[in-house]
Amino acid sequence: MDDCRQTLLFTFGVIADIQYADIDDGYNYTRTRRRYYRSGLQLLRNARKSWSESAVKPAFILQLGDIIDGFNKPKDASESALDTVLRELSSCPAEVYHVWGNHEFYNFSRSALLRSKLNSTLHTDRSMSTAPAGSGIYAFSFSPFPGFTFVVLDAYDVSLLGRDKASEQYVDAMNLIKQYNKNEDLNCPPAFNNLTQRFTMFNGGFSKEQLDWLDSLLSSADEKQEKVTIVSHLPIHPDCTDTICLAWNFEELLAVIRSHTSVVCYMAGHAHDGGYCQDEDTGVHHLTVDGVIETPPDSNAFATVSVYGDRMELKGYGSITDRVFLFPSRQNDTYCN
Repeated sequence: MDDCRQTLLFTFGVIADIQYADIDDGYNYTRTRRRYYRSGLQLLRNARKSWSESAVKPAFILQLGDIIDGFNKPKDASESALDTVLRELSSCPAEVYHVWGNHEFYNFSRSALLRSKLNSTLHTDRSMSTAPAGSGIYAFSFSPFPGFTFVVLDAYDVSLLGRDKASEQYVDAMNLIKQYNKNEDLNCPPAFNNLTQRFTMFNGGFSKEQLDWLDSLLSSADEKQEKVTIVSHLPIHPDCTDTICLAWNFEELLAVIRSHTSVVCYMAGHAHDGGYCQDEDTGVHHLTVDGVIETPPDSNAFATVSVYGDRMELKGYGSITDRVFLFPSRQNDTYCN
C-alpha cells in the first residue's frame, strides 16, 4: 500500500487572473495594489516554459478565469487581447481548461462566450459530462485518470454580468443583490463589515439547476469512490479568502459538498492575494490561487500539482506557496485496486 501511495499518477498546471491588457500598469479599485497588465503575458510564458520543460508533462492546465482585463472592452480590444493570450496558451504541452470569471463577462456576453474558444467543452478532446443542454450554464466534468474527476463550475450562473438586462435571470439577480447592497454603485460592497460584503456586482452565484447537477454528479462519484476536485472562479469558504470575494450563495455549495464523501479539494481564483484553509467538517482543502495581475514582473504566480494515491502536492512558483493536500481520511484507497 505504501509503495502505491508513492507512485505519481499525473500532474497538472494551475494559473489564475492573468487579466492581460496592452495598457500601462495601474491600480486596483481601492488604489492599494499595483496591477501589471502587460507583464502578465511574460509570467504566462514563464509558466508555459516550466510546464513544457518538466520531466513529467502535465496532463492538463487549469486557467481559473479573468484571462483578460475588463479595460480591453472600452478600447475595443477584447478579441485581440484574448487572441494574444490564447496564442501563448496554445503552446502549452497539454489541454487547457478555461474557467469563466467576472472579467470574461466584462468583455463578452454569455452567448458569445458559449461560442468562443473559452468554452472548453467545444475545444477539448477529452470526453466530458456537461450541465443540462440548453441551460446556458458553463459547467462540466472530466476524468484525467481512473478514479479522479475534476468539475468546473459556473460561478456567474446567477449574476448581473453577461446577462441581458431584460432577461429573467438579470431581474432575479438584481432582486437578490439589492436585498443586501443599497449602494448606487453595486461594485461597492455593503457598508457592514460582515459576510454581506460579498454582494457586489463583480461576484455571482450558482443556480439551483447547477447545484442539482453537481449533487447528482457527486452521488455517482461517491458510489464509485472517486476523488473529486471542484474548480471555479469564486472562492466558497470564508476562511480561504477575503469576504468581499466570496460567491453569493457559498453556503449552498458548501452544503452540497459536505453531503458527499468524494470531494477532496476546491480551487478558485478571483482573490489576488490567494488563500487556503481545510474544512473542519469534511477535511476538504480550499485553495485560492494568487493572481498573475498583481504579481510583479520579476516574480511568478503559477503552480504544478502532482497527484498521488493519497494526496496532491502543489509546487508553487513566485508568490504561490508550496502545499500538500492529504486526501480526507473518509476517502477509500481505490487507486491500488
